[in-house]
Amino acid sequence: MARYTGPRTKISRRFGVALFGPSKSLERRNFPPGQHGIRAGRKKKSEYAVALGEKQKLRFQYGVLEGQFRKYYEEAARRRGVTGTILLQLLELRLDNVIYRLGFGNTRQAARQLVNHGHILVNGRTVDIASYQTKPGDVVKVGPRPSSQQAALRAIDLTQSVPLVDWITVDREKLEGVVARVPERSDIDPQVNEQLIVELYSR
Repeated sequence: MARYTGPRTKISRRFGVALFGPSKSLERRNFPPGQHGIRAGRKKKSEYAVALGEKQKLRFQYGVLEGQFRKYYEEAARRRGVTGTILLQLLELRLDNVIYRLGFGNTRQAARQLVNHGHILVNGRTVDIASYQTKPGDVVKVGPRPSSQQAALRAIDLTQSVPLVDWITVDREKLEGVVARVPERSDIDPQVNEQLIVELYSR
């Protein structure tokens, strides 16, 4: 399975945003990495560089490679509606992100690992594809194996204080949730300007 395996703190420092979850290193050194990091952060960027940075931030945040991301954009552009919003909705409805939003993984990476290792059931069937597109009405549940239950319970202990999104309902005692509806733009906080990404691909 293709996924980003490089340095994470370095990427977060480059963009000045904790893309992979809370980072104490980012708090201590909130400037770009490298010998000239502090000065680099003050340099004025071109419009293209800003738009490219927004795309990279969104890619890294959801753990999507370049080829996958382009396919998401093409699908969003094909559908009727606001392309940027649809792009965000497609990313939010990925199974690994739904697991993360339910609190069964304290990071998207941990949620993806749960899915890949066969710990997750969708509508009663094991799904081990992190990019699986969920839809309203889907019941997402942690599998019955002790290892599955323990992994999810550990994550719940770490995510109890994290507010839940209201487009998903969750029963943490049963370790299951339901995708109630497609998230609206106001439900999503991707820390990017998605319109710049649309303009970048439209050039």
